[in-house]
Amino acid sequence: MPEQWKGVPMVKRVKAKLMDENDLNRTLTRLAHEIVERNKGVENLAVVGIRTRGVPLGKRIAEKVSQIEGKDVPFGTLDITLYRDDFKFKHPVAHVTNIPFKIDRMTLVLVDDVLYTGRTVRAALDALMDYGRPARIQLAVLIDRGHRELPIRPDFVGKNVPTAADEEIRVKVKEIDGEDAVYLVEVDQPSY
Repeated sequence: MPEQWKGVPMVKRVKAKLMDENDLNRTLTRLAHEIVERNKGVENLAVVGIRTRGVPLGKRIAEKVSQIEGKDVPFGTLDITLYRDDFKFKHPVAHVTNIPFKIDRMTLVLVDDVLYTGRTVRAALDALMDYGRPARIQLAVLIDRGHRELPIRPDFVGKNVPTAADEEIRVKVKEIDGEDAVYLVEVDQPSY
């Protein structure tokens, strides 16, 4: 078993395909419109994707928001590896954070693929504060699966999917996995 998969529950079976490529694209388009509407445009707005799958999803949302408003929306990537409280690996590998703009006094839309316990978002908030003091941070997630352990609530949700302890949501994106899809899977062991 590869080192990066140790501690990650293995899929027993795919229970359902929740989204295909068209569904995912429609959902991201809807999220982009909601972001523009809630913020009354894109003045002082930027999008930041959480590594790994939050990055391509965030980039797509930023591009859609830019198309809607006809203005460029800054986009950045955030690696939270060293801010996590639940390291699964003996030797965590940090990746590059690339936020090529000042975040002070900006509205940041933080994008992730799946919201679960809230610990990833907490780590992301800690990481962002090392880069400045935004006016506000909004959270956009493709899937909210419930089971929160921290008082974290998304501002924008693609789809709510209640899950059981032995289920997980697996998001696939073309940029990383070669396909755009969302699956509900049964796993060998609960991940919490």
